[in-house]
Amino acid sequence: MPWIQLKLNATADNAEAIGDMLMEESGALSVTFLDAQDTPVFEPLPGETRLWGDTDIVGLYDAESDMEWVVAQLKASPLLASDFAYKVEQLEDKDWEREWMDNFHPMRFGQRLWICPSWRDVPDENAVNVMLDPGLAFGTGTHPTTALCLEWLDGQDLEGKTVVDFGCGSGILAIAAIKLGAAKVIGIDIDPQAIIASKDNAERNGVADKLALYLPKDQPEDLQADIVVANILAGPLRELSAPIKGLIKPAGKLAISGVLATQAEDVATYYADELNLDPVAVKEDWCRISGHK
Repeated sequence: MPWIQLKLNATADNAEAIGDMLMEESGALSVTFLDAQDTPVFEPLPGETRLWGDTDIVGLYDAESDMEWVVAQLKASPLLASDFAYKVEQLEDKDWEREWMDNFHPMRFGQRLWICPSWRDVPDENAVNVMLDPGLAFGTGTHPTTALCLEWLDGQDLEGKTVVDFGCGSGILAIAAIKLGAAKVIGIDIDPQAIIASKDNAERNGVADKLALYLPKDQPEDLQADIVVANILAGPLRELSAPIKGLIKPAGKLAISGVLATQAEDVATYYADELNLDPVAVKEDWCRISGHK
């Protein structure tokens, strides 16, 4: 079915509140935040200079929505000036899942590792190939945080090691670790859909016998591993730093990501008490923090 897209500009201070208003009061089906500098949606006319905020907000609406009413609601809100910039666009009816699949190509990480969509041919039969179908869980390798963790794993000696993937998502890091030589990998995630996706991807790669999957409440007591990876978010990495550090064997290694470069120093302080940390690795404003216990 066709959709209508509303684009408007905001600042970092009011963007979240405006997004909440679009979802809760104006009937938006989804809201996306974009960096106005990286992906400008308001192209100025020739000779015109626009001094908008730093965040563009994109709301998706059903094609039957009354957009005049939506815009009127926004104009009446104290969150926005009455002359705020916006665009309303009709989106053509597309098979969005098919379009995404067409644009997801095999990707190389480090020296040996390739992540390949399950519906495409592998580019190098002799490489370490992980066949991936993300399904409903996060993790394709396209995000800088996943790429940073995959590159780190490719550089480790995993032969015979036990690995914990904390927040396993699609299972991409867990399966890569097995393919790179790990003897056993334990994947942990709070989302049952992630457990299902990881199991399916492990079976697709023929490594299900080496991957144990748990919701946090079901994970084994006193679990420890030679290698621990956690690609989640800065908040949980702070809040869960004690149990994450507890998963690492003496002299074991840790790599965490899902952290903006601006958050790296703060997040690192939660791990520096028990680990010798490496220099922070940065990729497209995101970073990886690693070290050994």
